[in-house]
Amino acid sequence: MVEVNEQPDGLEALRTEIAACRICRDAPLRGSEHRLPHEPRPVAVISSLARVLIAGQAPGLRVHESGMPFNDASGDRLREWLEVDREMFYDRDRFTIVPMGFCFPGYDAKGSDLPPRRECAPHWRQRVISAMPQVELVLVVGQYAQAWHLGTERRENVTETVRAWRTMLFANRSPAFLPLPHPSWRNSGWIKRNPWFEDELLPVLRERIKLLVN
Repeated sequence: MVEVNEQPDGLEALRTEIAACRICRDAPLRGSEHRLPHEPRPVAVISSLARVLIAGQAPGLRVHESGMPFNDASGDRLREWLEVDREMFYDRDRFTIVPMGFCFPGYDAKGSDLPPRRECAPHWRQRVISAMPQVELVLVVGQYAQAWHLGTERRENVTETVRAWRTMLFANRSPAFLPLPHPSWRNSGWIKRNPWFEDELLPVLRERIKLLVN
């Protein structure tokens, strides 16, 4: 599902193109043996009004089945971090949600989600981001989004990148960037080992969200 609010014809056309995208199945970068093994279902929320962009990784199976981004346990934790309920989170006048890969990439041999498809970001990302100049804050969730959006500002790993959040958030630029770990419950240990995340980063994040979505 690709959601879109009342917006100019250009964004409506972009939404339609994304919904019809099949490049990961029909034109895989690494050859036909690496094509997406199931029917693509692009999931993104594109908005002409929302001032907060959530730049995530890729949909999981539950999101693929429902067509709703972050409609899973990770989404519950992310909404807790933001201190917003589901109604506000899915209000496309408040949040735009654009993952690095629009489609569920499948599982690896160990049953873990594969990385975002390589075809998606080079084909779509700059065009989508450029179409939403009203965005004031980008929440950069996880290593793949951080690699794309932060470039040379990214540190050697996710922990150090998130630890440098003040440098990135308060840089003199628009939009502002705020790196976050992935909200997967598998990262509960990371949160316990890094208490500064809840003690220092989350209060600032929540205050910024209140300013931008209310």
